[in-house]
Amino acid sequence: MHDVTPADNAATLKRKANLGMTEFVAMCASLAAVAAMSIDIVLPALPAIGRAFGVADENSRQLVILIFVVTFAVSQAFYGPLSDRFGRKPLIALGLSLYLAGSISAIFVADFSWLLGMRMVQGVGAAALQVVTLAIIRDCFAGPAMGRVLTFVFTTFMIIPIVAPTIGQQIEFIATWKGIFAFNAIAGVMIFVWMATRLRETLDAEDRRSLAFGSLLDALVEICSNRVTAGYAVASTLTLVGLFSYIVSVQQVYGELYGLGTLFPYAFGGSSIGVAIAALFSARMVRLTGMRPVAHGALAIFTVSGLVLFLLALAGNPPFWVTFGMLTVCMMAFGVLQGNISAIALEPLGHIAGTASSLFGVVTTTVATVLAGFVGQAYNGTVVPLAFAFGFGGLFATLAVLWTERGRMFTNGGPTAGQTPSSSFH
Repeated sequence: MHDVTPADNAATLKRKANLGMTEFVAMCASLAAVAAMSIDIVLPALPAIGRAFGVADENSRQLVILIFVVTFAVSQAFYGPLSDRFGRKPLIALGLSLYLAGSISAIFVADFSWLLGMRMVQGVGAAALQVVTLAIIRDCFAGPAMGRVLTFVFTTFMIIPIVAPTIGQQIEFIATWKGIFAFNAIAGVMIFVWMATRLRETLDAEDRRSLAFGSLLDALVEICSNRVTAGYAVASTLTLVGLFSYIVSVQQVYGELYGLGTLFPYAFGGSSIGVAIAALFSARMVRLTGMRPVAHGALAIFTVSGLVLFLLALAGNPPFWVTFGMLTVCMMAFGVLQGNISAIALEPLGHIAGTASSLFGVVTTTVATVLAGFVGQAYNGTVVPLAFAFGFGGLFATLAVLWTERGRMFTNGGPTAGQTPSSSFH
């Protein structure tokens, strides 16, 4: 068997999706970035939304973010099995339709509860895009090629956090916070038309699975019994706690604790530039060394940076440049880490890619969001809760990876070598 070459990957992609690599990555990044845009573009407007609806408690404003993310996480459970049965494109169309309905309706809400309700509708729609996009990538790629594509996709859509807060702030200045939801709707329509006219269905007819309970249960058992998938799901969850804690707390930390005010989007974007650069560098390193050494190295940096910031914060709030620098390093490590963790976890389960990506997303994102909600509510005018989420989340994630790899870190000889998924725990 000859090694798979870039030309082989390009031919497979053309046959499956009828797209070139650049357009495929851009489309997948755009679909996956809908959720990021829905979160990051709203961050600068949280104070204005609070004033508009009389929400005086700063921590309560976090619900605009948390409700979206929790709904987004839980809803992923439905889309994987449905996409394995009916195909990828119909589920993307459904998700975008729901997202558009929530975005447009949010413009006309009369109270805070209704706004949160429309954020739930947005979250249900965005969940389809996250799950099905990952399944599409798995349909077209495997192994290190999948890891590289996921990293490129992550790098591309990391442009969103760089520019979204600034865009959101400018839209709010011109058209109030309601203009942000109008912008989301317009972007959703553009992505819908692009997907509908250019993307071919990537799930072959012979690979479609039944929706029968027994079929879904078999898939669940296979996912849960796979040592690599289960172990890396735990690691992904614990590192995602840091990400979501950062998202719900960063406006208060940068904007209020350090008094940045309207400069907040630039600090947020500055960290995101570092994340995009690190993720792009990761794609090159994966090609040279493989996924595991890159993922494990990034996890080590993530953990050490978080623990150092936590220890510094215990002695009092560090200067802004220290907090900004350490959080940026944590986020850069996360940018390298997450795509590779997902690829490693899903690699043994290509035959149930939709269901696997769905359940992986549900478990990791739901648990991480709930834990991040506690971190956000624990915000007390210090950096301690956020630093704790990064440092100890990384520490316990490292222990999970050590267990998964049976103590063999920084090598590509994972525990799945020579094993079937059903024997991975034995």
